[in-house]
Amino acid sequence: MKVDCIPFKNTGYFSSLISDYLDENKKLKPFYNRFPKIEEFRAQIEEKSNSYPQTSRKTLNQVLQEQYQGVKASKSTLSNISALSQSETFTVATGHQLNIFTGPLYFLYKIISTINLAKALKKAYPRNTFVPVYWMATEDHDFDEINYFNLHNKKLQWNRDSSGAVGRLSTKGLEAVFDTFSKEVGHNTKAETLKNLFKKAYLEHNSLSEATRYLANSLFGEYGLVIVDGDDLKLKNLFAPYIKNDILENQSFTKVNETIAALESVSPSYNIQVNPREINHFYLKDGLRERLLEKEDLFYVNNTDIKFTKDEIMMELDTHPERFSPNVVTRPIYQEVVLPNLCYIGGGGELAYWLELKSSFDAIKVPFPILLLRNSALMISEKENKKIKKLDLIPTDLFLKQNSLINKRIREISNIDIDFSSQREHLSNQFEALYLLAEETDKSFLGAVKAQEVKQLNGLNHLEKRLLKAQKLKLKDQVVRLTALQNQLFPNQSLQERSLNFSELYLELGDKLIPFLLNALNPLKQEFLVLKY
Repeated sequence: MKVDCIPFKNTGYFSSLISDYLDENKKLKPFYNRFPKIEEFRAQIEEKSNSYPQTSRKTLNQVLQEQYQGVKASKSTLSNISALSQSETFTVATGHQLNIFTGPLYFLYKIISTINLAKALKKAYPRNTFVPVYWMATEDHDFDEINYFNLHNKKLQWNRDSSGAVGRLSTKGLEAVFDTFSKEVGHNTKAETLKNLFKKAYLEHNSLSEATRYLANSLFGEYGLVIVDGDDLKLKNLFAPYIKNDILENQSFTKVNETIAALESVSPSYNIQVNPREINHFYLKDGLRERLLEKEDLFYVNNTDIKFTKDEIMMELDTHPERFSPNVVTRPIYQEVVLPNLCYIGGGGELAYWLELKSSFDAIKVPFPILLLRNSALMISEKENKKIKKLDLIPTDLFLKQNSLINKRIREISNIDIDFSSQREHLSNQFEALYLLAEETDKSFLGAVKAQEVKQLNGLNHLEKRLLKAQKLKLKDQVVRLTALQNQLFPNQSLQERSLNFSELYLELGDKLIPFLLNALNPLKQEFLVLKY
């Protein structure tokens, strides 16, 4: 295995906000608690220890015991569940939607980053126990975001009507996806392993949450991963006071809006990921997950006839907290209330919205977790690596926009110089003299001189582009091979991890895939990895 590292900001695929966060820009310090360095976890452990009650540990342990009924859990996972009842045990967590068959490849990177961070923390703080947690987004209702995965440039999609929380969906209808998947992967040993995994997960479990738990446990259970389903009565009971605060006080709405304004004042280039609502919870029942709205002292469930007075909605919360589902603004608070968590590991978009939330955490006195950007990687096979070498490329070249990559390569291999920078500089120097002459004779000629300079520079630029285009045709074979290689490594001109499904790599590497990634991914390194296998 060979690993090349590229700073995230040099890839061109990460926002200025995330790049500034990784650079520890001082202007961003008010928006997070502690930076993800191993030494910073000591204070995080102390802060969380002082705020997380033993009663919550007891409830969490009980819930996990119930959720793992009927699950073939490893000794490591069972040990971790048991350890969570002890005051010296803490979690590091990631979360993800219930994408069919894991969805994009970065699902693996998220969980492996979490497992590896737990290992690193145990080494640094041996008196404590650190449990890697995958929080399943079972209450999500964005079915169109999770109902497919890509394999060999084909979209394998689960077609059905959907409403309500996706975790409660029946797995009926996934037989058709399985049939398509079976034909696509073939019949060798690795393919049969994948088919068996898909079949057991989705055709032998009743709900999507059960299927996803089975799948994640099969892939990562031996490494002690603990899988949490937040769609749970007992866990919602722990969260009920915070739901009440959101409904009656609208505190998240106020605080997050203040933070958004503060972030925008730091830099207008920061893209705001989420905008809060007055009430940041949904009303949840089977087949129903709709926003809660307040109007004229009544509380309405959007797109339904359900409504409550203030007293009625508080009674509903007291008796049925499981019917209140947090949105993207309050789900992180829910997670941090019910888990003894130290760190959240997520992608760039996730960390961007977490950076909007610290003030709302502070207001309700819940410790804000350390935020760690998950590992990202580009997987390059031996065959692809040979092509890269033959084209005389380096890893950073691959991350260029395709047109820039082609132009750079054509200039490098062309037997004529198609860079008119020196001609442009020479022309500008000539016009400097003309400007001085116009100043000394008749200043009204300055405009004419400027117009002529622009005209001639445009002519040079046009000629350069025409020559470059001609060379591209002349060197068409190089352009075709270069384009095909980049399209293969960057599907749809985006990061491989956002499109490729793990099964494609499993067909090559088999059972070596996850150990390979566990060995390669270092979550505290904070650089983009190019992994050659």
